[in-house]
Amino acid sequence: YVGLPTALMLAAHGVPVVGTDRDPRVIEGLTRGQMTFREPGLDAVYHAAAARGIRFSMTCERADTYIIAVPTPLTEDGARMDAGCLLSAVEQALAVCPEGAALVIESTVAPGTMDRLLRPLIGQRHVHLVHAPERVIPGNTVEEMRRNSRVIGADDRAVGERIAGLYASFCQGRIEITDLKTAEMTKVAENTFRAVNIAFANELAKICRREQVDVYEVIRLCNAHPRVDILQPGPGVGGHCVPVDPYFLTEAHPNLAEVTAAALRVNGAMPDHVLGRSGEIMAEKGIADYSRVGLYGLTYKENVDDTRNAPALQLLSRQRGRPAAAMKTYDPYVFADLTPHQYHDLDAFLRDVDLAVILIPHEQILRQAQKLRGKTVLDCRRCLPLPGAYTL
Repeated sequence: YVGLPTALMLAAHGVPVVGTDRDPRVIEGLTRGQMTFREPGLDAVYHAAAARGIRFSMTCERADTYIIAVPTPLTEDGARMDAGCLLSAVEQALAVCPEGAALVIESTVAPGTMDRLLRPLIGQRHVHLVHAPERVIPGNTVEEMRRNSRVIGADDRAVGERIAGLYASFCQGRIEITDLKTAEMTKVAENTFRAVNIAFANELAKICRREQVDVYEVIRLCNAHPRVDILQPGPGVGGHCVPVDPYFLTEAHPNLAEVTAAALRVNGAMPDHVLGRSGEIMAEKGIADYSRVGLYGLTYKENVDDTRNAPALQLLSRQRGRPAAAMKTYDPYVFADLTPHQYHDLDAFLRDVDLAVILIPHEQILRQAQKLRGKTVLDCRRCLPLPGAYTL
């Protein structure tokens, strides 16, 4: 999601690039021009990069600069960052890189990772560490790579300037150079800020429901104030950044990151809140069978095929062996079968459910909202013009 667009953007703007991945299917597909995911403008950038000679290889090759964009998820227990992929990629680069090479880490990392985990790998070699955390959102990656500002962290200012020049080949935003640890903290702080603000909106929705007040009207009126900007509540936080990166702070500073920890608990509980609201609505409407409940949206945000940490998948993963596990699912962007009762046709999905739970506001359902008339609807994003629809 980050490495491929970065490689293509650099190559399309004249930088000699070899794209490396350990999955042979990825390399074979890219060599044939098959993208690993869909994004507006990505195909055009691929063709421009191909015309400039980009190559794809499973072998890490000798170069003066290595941009490493591998996953840094949480460990299975959710307690800390899993640095396995990052360490492996750095070791592969160190095995072939010349003296004076720069290892540019785009992966989001916990503050202190460069000094604690990566610098010992380098040892006494003359190899530079740089952190250039990605700042893109799936669904608009190409445009955000062009427009967004960037932060480059480096111990050596001259190396930072060189890497900044590399990104400036395609980045039209401001490029700031700072030290490594500040760059690490900047990216984590950005996504923690978003997580905390989302949590407040979600918490407010629960409070307003208890008080029988329309949370959306409260937010609308509050946001008329020039110094207030409350976000909209939702069914949970998904994706690869906002639900993960704040844990990098709570892991390192459990006694200090108290607001962050509370926000993670609030956001993590929203899929359960959706299930609870569904149960209330089922009781009110006389729907007894969870197999007549349908979850619309298996991605984590609208109009993308990215399912990482998607609210629907969070909800279902907690229901294994329970009646709610029988809920049906559908997503127009997800073609692989991810859930036991998944549909691939909207009309068939709606025909077989009595309660439709709208988790993700894909353009498809916004355009075809009339198909939901006559259904009981829980609109978790309040995105549909349907009188009588329930909300969070």
